[in-house]
Amino acid sequence: MAMVAQHHRENSSGSINKHLDSGKYVRYTAEQVEALERVYAECPKPSSLRRQQLIRECPILSNIEPKQIKVWFQNRRCREKQRKESVRLQSVNRKLTAMNKLLMEENDRLQKQVSQLVCENGYMRQQLQSASAPATDASCESAVTTPQHSLRDANNPAGLLSIAEETLAEFLSKATGTAVDWVQMPGMKPGPDSVGIFAISQSCSGVAARACGLVSLEPTKIAEILKDRPSWFRDCRSLEVFTMFPAGNGGTIELLYTQTYAPTTLAPARDFWTLRYTTTLENGSLVVCERSLSGTGAGPSAAAASQFVRAEILPSGYLIRPCEGGGSIIHIVDHLNLQAWSVPEVLRPLYESSKVVAQKMTIGALRYIRQIAQETSGEVVYGLGRQPAVLRTFSQRLSRGFNDAINGFNDDGWSLLNCDGAEDVIVAINSAKNLTTGSSALSLLGGVLCAKASMLLQNVPPAVLVRFLREHRSEWADFNVDAYAAVSLKASTYAYPGMRPMRFTGSQIIMPLGHTIEHEEMLEVIRLEGHSLSHEDAFGSRDIHLLQMCSGVDENAVGACSELVFAPIDEMFPDDAPLLPSGFRIIPLDSKPGDSQDVLTSHKTLDLASSLEVGPATSHSAENASTSYNARSVLTIAFQFPFESNLQDNVATMARQYVRSVVSSVQRVAMAITPSGLSPTVEPKLSPGSPEALTLAHWICQSYSYHLGTELLRADSTSGESVLKALWLHQDAILCCSLKALPVFIFANQAGLDMLETTLVALQDITIDKIFDDSGRKALFSEFAKIMEQGFAYLPGGICMSTMGRHISYEQAIVWKVFAAEENSVHCLAFAFVNWSFV
Repeated sequence: MAMVAQHHRENSSGSINKHLDSGKYVRYTAEQVEALERVYAECPKPSSLRRQQLIRECPILSNIEPKQIKVWFQNRRCREKQRKESVRLQSVNRKLTAMNKLLMEENDRLQKQVSQLVCENGYMRQQLQSASAPATDASCESAVTTPQHSLRDANNPAGLLSIAEETLAEFLSKATGTAVDWVQMPGMKPGPDSVGIFAISQSCSGVAARACGLVSLEPTKIAEILKDRPSWFRDCRSLEVFTMFPAGNGGTIELLYTQTYAPTTLAPARDFWTLRYTTTLENGSLVVCERSLSGTGAGPSAAAASQFVRAEILPSGYLIRPCEGGGSIIHIVDHLNLQAWSVPEVLRPLYESSKVVAQKMTIGALRYIRQIAQETSGEVVYGLGRQPAVLRTFSQRLSRGFNDAINGFNDDGWSLLNCDGAEDVIVAINSAKNLTTGSSALSLLGGVLCAKASMLLQNVPPAVLVRFLREHRSEWADFNVDAYAAVSLKASTYAYPGMRPMRFTGSQIIMPLGHTIEHEEMLEVIRLEGHSLSHEDAFGSRDIHLLQMCSGVDENAVGACSELVFAPIDEMFPDDAPLLPSGFRIIPLDSKPGDSQDVLTSHKTLDLASSLEVGPATSHSAENASTSYNARSVLTIAFQFPFESNLQDNVATMARQYVRSVVSSVQRVAMAITPSGLSPTVEPKLSPGSPEALTLAHWICQSYSYHLGTELLRADSTSGESVLKALWLHQDAILCCSLKALPVFIFANQAGLDMLETTLVALQDITIDKIFDDSGRKALFSEFAKIMEQGFAYLPGGICMSTMGRHISYEQAIVWKVFAAEENSVHCLAFAFVNWSFV
C-alpha cells in the first residue's frame, strides 16, 4: 500500500513537472501566495538569482522549484495586464455609452431642427403667396415689446427672478433644442477620442458656439470651476459679483460686472453687465445660465468703464448632468454680441466669427475642465518637480501680464509716452507697476516701459510663424536686450543695456515644464547661453533663463490664435517669481463666406493693393487671398522693460528701436515661410487714428485732381478698390509724408519703395531730408510757402538718395497737399517723382 502511495506521489510529481513544462497552473497555499505577492510588489519581474534567493530566505517556499516560481510571476504579470485592460475597457465602454447617449440626443435635436425648418419653409411660402400685412405688423410689435418688458422687470428683485427664468428657458432651448441653427465646427469631428461635440451658429443675431462633452468630475465641482471665469478664460480681466440673493427655489441670482481684454492694440476692450442664475432642474441637472441686463441698474461707474465698449451676452450658460457610475455630461453655450462696429473694419471678422468664440470660450472651457479632471486623477506628469496647479498659475500669469501690456489700462497705472497717434510703435509707461508676488519682492525705482505694435499679415500661416519664432530665436531677438531685461529683474541691476556687452554663443536649450492634454499649449524654460565680452570676467558664463508659453501651433485648429509669450526668470525660479511678460500674438482673420480654394489657384500672384484693402468694397483678388488657411491675420507685438527714472528716455528709445527691428525681422521670416506661389505682405501701420489704405488712395487722387486740374490715374481706374491698385502700380514714384516737425514718410507705392530701396515696415523711419541733396532741399523749402498757399508746386529735376546710398535722378517732382475729405483738413503732402532712374 505504501509502495502504491509512493508510486502515486512520483506520478503526481511527474505530472506537476509535465504541467509546468506545458505552462499549466499550479495551486499554492495562502501563505505562499502572500509571500510571493510581497516580492511581486517590490519587483514584478525578478531575476533567476532573486528567485533562488527567495527560496532560500522563505522556508514556506523551500519545497517549490525555481521554475514553478518563474511561472507564477509570469502568470501574475499576465493577470495584472488583464486587470488593467479590463479597467480600461470598462472605462471606454462607459465613455462610449455616454457618448452614444449624447449623439442620440444630438440626432433627435437635428431631426427636430429639420422638421422645424420644413414647417418654416412651408409657412414662408404661404406668407409669400398671401403677403399678409397684419401678420407682419404683429411680429414687429412682438419684437419691440420683448426688450421693453425685460428692461422694466430688471428694476426690482421679483422682476430679476422673472428674467432669470426666461434666461433659463432660452438657454435650454439653445443647449438641447433648436433655438439656434447649429452647424458642426470645422475640423472638430465627434468620436470616442474627441474632447466633445462642437458646433457654431450659422445665422443668428450675434455669434454663438456650443459644446457637449464628458468630464470625470461631479456637477458641483464643474459649476464651481466654470463660474470662476478668470481662472480659465484668458481674455477675462476681472469678474465682480455686485450682489447675490436666493431665488426662492433653491437657486441663486447674481449680478455681475465682467471686463475682458482686447486681443490687439487696435481695438478697445469689452465689458458686460449681466445676471447669472444657478439652479437645479427636476431631473437633477445643474444649470448655470447668464444674460446681459438692458438697464445699467447698480452697475459700475462710468469712470471704471471708460476704456471699455459695453458688449452683450445673450442667454448662455452650462447644463451639467450627472452620469451613471460617476462623472458628468456637460452642455456649454456661449452667445455674444461683441459690437463689431466699434473696431476698424479689417478687424471685424474677429468680432463676427463664431469660430473665434468657440476656440476662446466654449472649447477652452471644456478643455480646462478635462485638464483639471486628469490632474485630479493623477494622469498628468509633473515637469521639473512642479505641481500642475503651479504650472497652470505660471501660464495664467504670463497670459495676464501680456494682456495687461497690450491693453495698457489707465486704472493699472499705464500712460502713453509722447504719442501723437501717428507712431507705428506705441510706447507706454507704468510708474506704479508692482511686481511683488508673495515672498518675492522686486523694487523698481522707475517702473515698467512697454513698446508695442500691430500689423496685418497676408499669406503667412500663424502656426508656422510662431513655431519658427520659438525654434529660431536668434533670427529676431537681440541677446543683449534679453540680458538687460534679465539682469534688471535682479537686485543688482545694470543701469543701461550695453554697459556689459554680451555675446550669444548660439545655443538655445528648451526644457519642457508641462503641456495641456491636447498639446495646444506648452510651458517651458528656455536657456540662452552667452558669455561676457569684458576682460575682467571674459570666462564667466552669462546664461539667460526665460519662462515661455507657446500656444496655437496646430495649423488645423480653426479660429485659434497663436502666441509666444516669455518672461526672464532666475535659474531657480520660485513658485511666486515676479514675471514681466513680452511676446507675440497672431490672430487669424476669418475667411470670407463663399470663397473657394479652387479659385485661389488661378490667382497666385497677389498684389499689395488686395492685401491692404480693408474697406467695405472687396476685390476678387482680396477675397481669393483670404481663402488659404485664413490667409490674413493680425500680429501684435509687446515688449516690456524695467527702467530707472533717470534712464526713462534712453530705455524708451532703445525699446522703440528694438520693436522696429523685430518687426523687420518678422517681415523677413514671413518672406521665408510663405507657401510657394503666394506673396506675403505686411502692413505695419494699422493704428485706429490712421486712414485705411483705400481711403488714403482716394484722398491722394482727389486732391491731385482738385489742385492740378488733371487726373492722376486713368479714367477706367477711378472706381472702388481699383484706385488703390492703380496707384500702387503707377509708374511714377508716389510717396506721402507727414506734416510733423520732422516729416516722415507714411505711404509709398511700389515704384516709391523701389526708388528708395526700402520696405513698408522701414518706410516710416525715413525722414524727408534724408532723400534730398542740398539743392533738392533748397528747392523744396523755397516752394513750401507756395505749396501751403496754392496747394501744389512743381520742383525741378535733380538728384535724391536711396536708403542704400545710391543716387537717383528724376526729371521732375510734383508736390501737392492731400486733404482728409471727412475732416476737411490737410492730412499729408504727396510727392510724385517723374521719370526717375538710378544714376
